[in-house]
Amino acid sequence: MEHSEQPWNEMLAALARGEAVGFPTETVWGLGADAASRPAVESLAALKGRPAGKALQLSCASVEQARRLAAPGQPLFEPLCALLPGPVTLVVRASAACPAWLVYGGRVGLRVPDHPLVQELLSRWGGPLATTSLNPAGAPSALNLAQADAYNLASVLLSGEAGAGLPSTVIDGGTGQILRPGALSAERLQAALNGAR
Repeated sequence: MEHSEQPWNEMLAALARGEAVGFPTETVWGLGADAASRPAVESLAALKGRPAGKALQLSCASVEQARRLAAPGQPLFEPLCALLPGPVTLVVRASAACPAWLVYGGRVGLRVPDHPLVQELLSRWGGPLATTSLNPAGAPSALNLAQADAYNLASVLLSGEAGAGLPSTVIDGGTGQILRPGALSAERLQAALNGAR
């Protein structure tokens, strides 16, 4: 595996070949593949051992990119965007711009990571990545480079430090309800929801 500080060319070439790449985020280590390629997304899910029907998320370089993937007319979406970028995944109704293979029940999980390395990767790639935590299904998330390397899931790894050690908080973008507790505090979520009133 590659272990240089910024193997951008190797990362982008691996993504273009439909391979999965690994990177630190502000939560735990992430595993990503080209969201626009159905075979790459299916390969990522198989590599992870993801159960059928369990959604992957879409990681975006910016809030603007995430907005294009969310269907219009969702009253809580804009207030919740105040949490982005950050350790949160918003489950919202998907727009027609979303790859169909990442939409489940008309909805998609959108994430805008707040970590300089993954932000740089997303910016260089130019489109969203299908992402999940870097670990086999059922195993603990990788919290550092050594653990990410040991799982041997990514063809290329970015060297760096992950953050909180907790997964992203998953929020229902229609109701504001926390679907999975994580790195974002309930207080920060409530503050964002207060902006909708």
